[in-house]
Amino acid sequence: MKVLKDFDLKNKKVLVRCDFNVPLSSQGEILNDFRIKQSLSTINYLKKKKAKIILLSHFGRPQQDEVNLKKYSLKPVALRLSKLLKTRILFLPDCIGEKIKEEIGKMKPGKIILLENLRFHKEEEENDSGFAKKLASLGDVYINDAFSACHRAHASIEAITKYITHGAGILLKEESDILTDLLNNPKKPLVAIIGGKKIETKIKLIDSIAEVANWILIGGLLEREIKAKEIDFEDPKKIILAVDNLDGFDIGPKTIELFKKKIKKAKTIFLSGSLGKTEDKKYQRGSQEIIKAIIKSRAFSVAGGGETVEFIDEIGKHSKFGYISTGGGAMLELLSGKELPGIKALENESRN
Repeated sequence: MKVLKDFDLKNKKVLVRCDFNVPLSSQGEILNDFRIKQSLSTINYLKKKKAKIILLSHFGRPQQDEVNLKKYSLKPVALRLSKLLKTRILFLPDCIGEKIKEEIGKMKPGKIILLENLRFHKEEEENDSGFAKKLASLGDVYINDAFSACHRAHASIEAITKYITHGAGILLKEESDILTDLLNNPKKPLVAIIGGKKIETKIKLIDSIAEVANWILIGGLLEREIKAKEIDFEDPKKIILAVDNLDGFDIGPKTIELFKKKIKKAKTIFLSGSLGKTEDKKYQRGSQEIIKAIIKSRAFSVAGGGETVEFIDEIGKHSKFGYISTGGGAMLELLSGKELPGIKALENESRN
């Protein structure tokens, strides 16, 4: 796939697909701006190259044709971006239409526009070609920097690439490279620590990563599901389940010590999902102890998934990890060996 350096970007209108789907409080305040901050490298690169920057994103899951501005508008993101970039962001109330085109036509190099929530148009999630063409007509170049949305075959992710020159942003390229290396060429021993819940979404991940991992450590609610459903894996010898639990909602002291022994031997560690019901402080100790052990090990560590990242942030250990992915579903699908529609689309030849 092409990357930013492959394009002459000066004075060009560059559409950048970001993932600004961040959590909001009931008062409309951004609770975690990790994904917004991760988009800054690409935006700053484009500013330096004197491009005209048009940012696209979805936000939440509005019902079909539901335009709920209080709940689903990207306006709070525009305000946060302005503060982070220390520059004015022009926020427009739609993502297609003649008025939007007119405003974009007035842009000067280095300026930034954020368009309103793509999902206010049902055609976005339908991967509608007509909607994709309208989006493509707004720019000269399309850059996908939303790795965390690449498992969705949506208009602004997949169909748009058929109608405009396209490439990958800094974040998307970085994430896809690191996760692909983790799956194909990790430094060993590799220890994968899998928690969370919904075993149905993790079976393929566990089987896929077992092909390269030395050990897979499983705890929390996920471990309970595995035992209750008597699930068999392709390589059961590598899988180590918790040996004690606290009310079934956290790993106990014996499991913590067992997991720590494996972590000490690791050169690469992958963490996805909490090992307890971390929204309840009573069940946070297991996850805290394992995160501390990961950091102490000095192995190259990769973590991902919404709840995992939020918990790492909450206990102030974000900067201690080797890499934290913005992806949840996209990360799991890539590591499960699935082809991501957004990545595949970027690898196809450009059409104008």
